[in-house]
Amino acid sequence: MYQEQIEAYFADMAPVLVEAICRLVSIDSVEGEPSPGAPFGPGPAAALNEALKLAEEWGLTTINHEGYVGTADLNDGEDALHILGHLDVVAPGEGWTVTTPYSPKLVDGLLYGRGTDDDKGPVVASLLAMKAVKDLGVPLKRNCRMIMGTNEESGSGDIAWYFARHPFAPATFSPDSGFPVINTEKGAFRPCFQRSWPEQETLPRLRWLHGGLRLNVLPGDACAGVEGLTMYDIQPHARNVTARTGITFTFAHEEGLTVIRARGEGSHAAWPQAGNNAITGLVTLLCALPLADGGAKDALRDLNTLLPHGDHAGRAMGIAQEEPVAGPLTVAFTLLEVSDTGLEGWFDSRVPLCATEDNCLKVAQAAFEGMGFTFSGVQEPAHHTPADSPFIQTLLKRYEQYTGLKGECLSTGGGTYVHDIPGGVAFGCTLPGFDTHLHGADERVRVSDLLLSAKLFAHIIIDLCSQ
Repeated sequence: MYQEQIEAYFADMAPVLVEAICRLVSIDSVEGEPSPGAPFGPGPAAALNEALKLAEEWGLTTINHEGYVGTADLNDGEDALHILGHLDVVAPGEGWTVTTPYSPKLVDGLLYGRGTDDDKGPVVASLLAMKAVKDLGVPLKRNCRMIMGTNEESGSGDIAWYFARHPFAPATFSPDSGFPVINTEKGAFRPCFQRSWPEQETLPRLRWLHGGLRLNVLPGDACAGVEGLTMYDIQPHARNVTARTGITFTFAHEEGLTVIRARGEGSHAAWPQAGNNAITGLVTLLCALPLADGGAKDALRDLNTLLPHGDHAGRAMGIAQEEPVAGPLTVAFTLLEVSDTGLEGWFDSRVPLCATEDNCLKVAQAAFEGMGFTFSGVQEPAHHTPADSPFIQTLLKRYEQYTGLKGECLSTGGGTYVHDIPGGVAFGCTLPGFDTHLHGADERVRVSDLLLSAKLFAHIIIDLCSQ
């Protein structure tokens, strides 16, 4: 029932879907300075306003909740289903080849641009599903509410604000991961570590290092300024490090320093093995250089011991572990700043169900403090919703019906909005096997996947809201 009507409705909706996504992707919605009505900056606020305008055009009832989130409702009934998506994006980074980050471009069925996959494309697919249910005139007893956030990439303070004031729905999913159903999300452990030292005058020396864009983004670029060594002194060491790590280096003479720029490959911090970390590659090179003895050299050596290039499991820190549901613990060294007198860094670890403060946080803290770093952070537990819940079984049933693929529950290292939502899961919008370049250059989405998602979501809304 309803599948034929849904298929007919979406037969010519691809251009509508693409045009709507492009409206949102064209807006730079990286977090910025807060202001009244824009708690996470002007970019996320502008994207939220445009999304609410789109929802209104499609016949939905909207509310802007003080700039934290926007909601779109199908009717004025009690909420039976929440769909949680977000409109903020990570910084674009470098290396884009198909188009520029905020100039969406459709090529051979793939739509490129920052946010096409994470998460503006899925937000539009969800709104289009709601529009379909409304336009088809399906009688509903309860409401589906789309909740569009503006701070998912930087802490999810928007959703915490919203649910401190509004109740959870009986069922919640976030189209911000992949198919089939993600019912398990690893916990998060994102500590900060620091060390200081007296400024040294002896050459050669490291003057500064800048690495990383966001805590949850494995960096594809990093740079450092070295005094007392020429690029010709450094190049033989760089060739050796490139051969071992795949990180490439370029050099420039700027203001009396040799500036080293490291280029790797960015990725989401939840899947560090998918990228090539420019920070750890640059630290590897700096440790190979004949720098004079001093605080910076010692700190880099210790960092290279604790967070060596290619160690995505935390083995060097002593926290490597895994279990069959959520899989292995991962570690991504994502932010590092070094000056003449100290450093500050962060890593992003995604921890499985078996991880505790005793076997993870306290072990890492002891490793860092044992090498003279200060260390602070908290560990958030993993999220798990039982696979046999009626809600999950409904999602899997419709997934198999519309795709012809096997429905199953999976785990992810990526945290979504449902991490702290009782019974919540991630569902969509990418079919298995497709690489969206999440958080990297040339982020893209397959338009056919989003159109399929919209059909699925429409039928699920009917399933849950007509009861």
